[in-house]
This record gives sequence, structure tokens and C-alpha cells, in this order.
Amino acid sequence: MSRPRVGIIGNSYLLDESYPVHAGGTMNSEAIADVSGCLPLMIPSDPRFVSVEELLDAFDGFLLTGGRPNVHPNEYGEPETEAHGAFDRARDAITLPLVRACVERGQPFFGICRGFQEVNVAMGGTLYPEIRDLPGRMNHRMPPNGTLEEKFALRHHVDFTEGGPFARLFGSTRVMTNTLHGQGIKQPGSRVVVDGQAEDGTPEAIYIKDAPGFTLSVQWHPEYHAPTDPVSRPLFEAFGEAAHSWSGR
Repeated sequence: MSRPRVGIIGNSYLLDESYPVHAGGTMNSEAIADVSGCLPLMIPSDPRFVSVEELLDAFDGFLLTGGRPNVHPNEYGEPETEAHGAFDRARDAITLPLVRACVERGQPFFGICRGFQEVNVAMGGTLYPEIRDLPGRMNHRMPPNGTLEEKFALRHHVDFTEGGPFARLFGSTRVMTNTLHGQGIKQPGSRVVVDGQAEDGTPEAIYIKDAPGFTLSVQWHPEYHAPTDPVSRPLFEAFGEAAHSWSGR
């Protein structure tokens, strides 16, 4: 029996500062293959090569990955500033309408970090360009130096709504997570439910109200050590179950 196909959103990079590529982290593929039980396939996220309609027909679910470029502020009605950082407009052009289409169809997606922010923007929400500049907020950015283990180390709690989907999934209203993001939700989009927050009030877990499919998204990076991490594994298992259900519908 063939595995459900999960499209992993790729990011645009320059290899050796000159050769353009689409790339995705190996740990994303590992999480989808080993925990979700699905076939991981990377999407060249650029409307020159793929259309949303083709992607919806070709895949059973989508992993909206993290990435260094940010969603362009024009997508949520704000001017570009230096604080907004780098952008990937081609990815914006694919992921934002893809999220809206998946919500409507009930096709599963799982948003991570930038993907979490894309879900909010796709549903009409806005973003802060730099969380650490807000009064009372901690620095959520990845440490600039250190090993991979140090960069992805658990750094703060996330508290979930009692009885909400995340608390039910984890069997707890509080977990420890890593944190590697600069931006964050300013205004939740239409139907976006903030179901988990960091200790400083930063939204960390969302879902789409009354959506017929899997729409859980998180601001941290659960793909790191997904097969063995007690917080990461349930997320990818639940997403895998949703992709299997879509595949067998």
C-alpha cells in the first residue's frame, strides 16, 4: 500500500552565493517519513513551476516549513521596513492561497514557524516584525552561535487552553519547546484560534475554527528530534493520521 504524499514547502536559497536552489531541511523529511508515515516530497514553491490547483490534486497534505525569509508585509497591508528582513515572494504566492484552499476543502496542513505565520496571514491576520522589541517580550530568536543542539534546545514553556486540541493531543496544558523565530502574530486572522502562548504572551499554537480538516500550526520547530521528542511526535503522528484519512477518502 502506497504512503500518502505530503508536499514539503521548499525555500529559495543561493547555493555557494550564486546558484539558485529550492531546499528543505532533512529533519522535515525525517519527521514526515518516520513519524507521520507518509512519503515526503519537496515542492519548488514558485508559481512559475507549480500551481495551487496542481498541488491540491497531487498531495494528501502539506508541511508548511520554517525558513529564513519572512512573509512580505504587503500581504497583510503594512509597508516594508528594514525590521521585516528578507522575503520570498514566490513562496508567498503559493502558500497563502494554498492555505485558504486547504481550509475550504478540509485538506490537511501543518504549519511550522514561518508556516505558522503564513497560516495567520492567509486568514487575514497580521505580524509583528520583531517580537524582542516589544515591551515585556523575551527574545525568541535562534542563538546566533553554538551547535545545532544548542540552537534547538528547549527554551520556554507554552501553555494551552484547557480542553483545546493541543492540550488533548499532549495530555497536558503546558509543554517545553524550542524557539527560533523573530516575528510573531500581531492580530489573529479570521477564524484563527490562538490555543497556546509562551510565558510572555506570544502566540505559539493555533488552529482554524470550524475547519473540516487538520489545521494545527506551531511557532516552534517540532521537526527537531521528532521521532523521539514527546512533544514533537504526537504532532506529526496526528498530522500523519489526517493525511492517511485524506488519502483514503
